[in-house]
Amino acid sequence: MSDKRLGILTGGGDCPGLNAAIRATTKAAMQRGYEVIGICNGWKGFIDNETQALDNTNTSGIIDRGGTILGTSRFSPTREENGVRQVMDAFQKLGLEALVVLGGHGTLSVTSQMFKLGLPVVGIPKTIDNDIAETDYTIGFQTAVQIATDALDRLRSTAESHHRAMILEVMGNSTGWIATYAGMANGADAILIPEIPFNEEKLDRLCELLQHRIKRGRNFSIIVVAEGTRLEGRPVVVSQCKGVGEVLGEAVQEHTGLETRVSVLGYIQRGGTPVAYDRSLAISFGVKAAELVEKRLYGQMVALQGNRVATVPLAEVEGRVKTVPLDVYRTAEIFFY
Repeated sequence: MSDKRLGILTGGGDCPGLNAAIRATTKAAMQRGYEVIGICNGWKGFIDNETQALDNTNTSGIIDRGGTILGTSRFSPTREENGVRQVMDAFQKLGLEALVVLGGHGTLSVTSQMFKLGLPVVGIPKTIDNDIAETDYTIGFQTAVQIATDALDRLRSTAESHHRAMILEVMGNSTGWIATYAGMANGADAILIPEIPFNEEKLDRLCELLQHRIKRGRNFSIIVVAEGTRLEGRPVVVSQCKGVGEVLGEAVQEHTGLETRVSVLGYIQRGGTPVAYDRSLAISFGVKAAELVEKRLYGQMVALQGNRVATVPLAEVEGRVKTVPLDVYRTAEIFFY
């Protein structure tokens, strides 16, 4: 057994590319003389003593698999009585030198807090929402965009055949990265995102746009909306299976008389085979994380900045949300007509 041991865990929601990152981190760490231990089911694995050894054998052939072989959860030791102490004790008992954490907003915020409490950690950003600050892209985002784009392309043929307005609701509770990029790639006729509140005046303008398309002989339309978009004056009751897409669909049909159908993509966006970009990004992030561990540069998150894999302090990421820049949205908006 090596006297250098590294732990890896995945926390929060799953996304395509996690296994590619686990594989890359494991192999890069092993080349540096580390024994690698996977912590199962997020931070909860420390509490439940659920771990598994990772090596070249059990991380081979997983680069194209969706989900995470380690399992995941949204458990946070900082919100549990004695949770932090239990994690620290388990970390010591396992003989770990450091911990690599693959996570989104919640998990990386916990990781930052745990570092401040003395745990040697390195973070890797993953979330299909692409809303983590200080990195251009996160693991999982490009696959989610491709899935949403494919869905929009398929809806277009149905919309054209039946002369309908088709609305696709995609994930994005606080930001509209998926909606913006997928809508732009599909040539959607309108894109609604949380960064831009949608009121009755904008509803009127949207309906005018749809009616204008009909006058021009374009008797169908494609609209993509992020799930967290606020429709001011129109309550969204998710608990009754009436999310923003359904509310918008009812409003559009009411105002235009245009037959309108709504599809909710949901968890399909988070599963399945990662696209090549996400696999490559995961590999780059995993190798960089292993390098940081070897150099004992803890409390850092790996990030993509331009075409360079960089590092930023976790403290600079904690609590921040990266929203869609208006200039990016305006680029897509040029084609709304």
